Amino acid sequence: MVEDSPPRSMVHAAPGGRQPPFDIVAPAVQTVPLVFASPHSGTQYDPDFVAASRLDQISLRRSEDSFVDELFGAAPAFGAPLLRALFPRVYLDPNREPWELDPGMFEDALPDWVNTTSLRVAGGLGTIARVVTNGAEVYRAKLKFSEAERRIRTLYIPFHEAIQDLLAATVERFGTAILIDCHSMPSVGGPMDRDPGHERADVVLGDRYGTACASVVTDTAENVLTAMGYRVARNDPYAGGFTTRNYGRPDAGIHALQIEIKRSLYMDEARITRLPQMAGVAERMRTLIAALAAIDHAQLAHPA
Repeated sequence: MVEDSPPRSMVHAAPGGRQPPFDIVAPAVQTVPLVFASPHSGTQYDPDFVAASRLDQISLRRSEDSFVDELFGAAPAFGAPLLRALFPRVYLDPNREPWELDPGMFEDALPDWVNTTSLRVAGGLGTIARVVTNGAEVYRAKLKFSEAERRIRTLYIPFHEAIQDLLAATVERFGTAILIDCHSMPSVGGPMDRDPGHERADVVLGDRYGTACASVVTDTAENVLTAMGYRVARNDPYAGGFTTRNYGRPDAGIHALQIEIKRSLYMDEARITRLPQMAGVAERMRTLIAALAAIDHAQLAHPA
């Protein structure tokens, strides 16, 4: 069950990036080769960023995967660490390449090595977003590249170093690792999505069309969720982002699965508040975690 806690509104971080970029909720001893990550549930908003934005608090917060870290909060009880980003997605998105930037957002020229041509950049949703999910522009004025570089070096890189460290320690201990990348999604596809105006499944499992993890991982998740009565889709409209693609290397014994939960199941999407049903969803995610932990992980290890 989810413990009672006060509703989270926008939490302002101290100027100058003095807040840590993430925290890790870990068991005393890791007993299963699972690592959970919640990259988009952070709520610590830099006040300078809020002042520089043309959007109100609710509009900024709609980019969050609100409360997802709470939905998967039982992971440490099953012997698995949970990595939680504390910075908000609209400020910096760790589920992108580190340097996917829109040159139109900046007053100075970007270095040649920056990726300015990806589909995500074209849609305004690069490592630093130009727009929120409904297409509204985030900033009042153009940024300097030095600001993007500061965010990436102080937030993005440490967050991914933490993922790498957790996976390396897990592989060393168990011979394999399963990264569960935890997200939520709007209940209806928005104008910037592949499925605008379409009602979505309850849960979408993204394994990069079977290339990011062994089939037993995705099959287990789908079977458990379907048995609970959820409508489950695979890789549509989300097949897994940078994290799934970058870390999912089954041939090396490292598996990655992205899980997207429809927000209307557990929260008021307009007000960004928890619904009473959230405790039940968290309990079902607890059952899912238990099932993933019970997989015969020996079959997932990279052959010596």
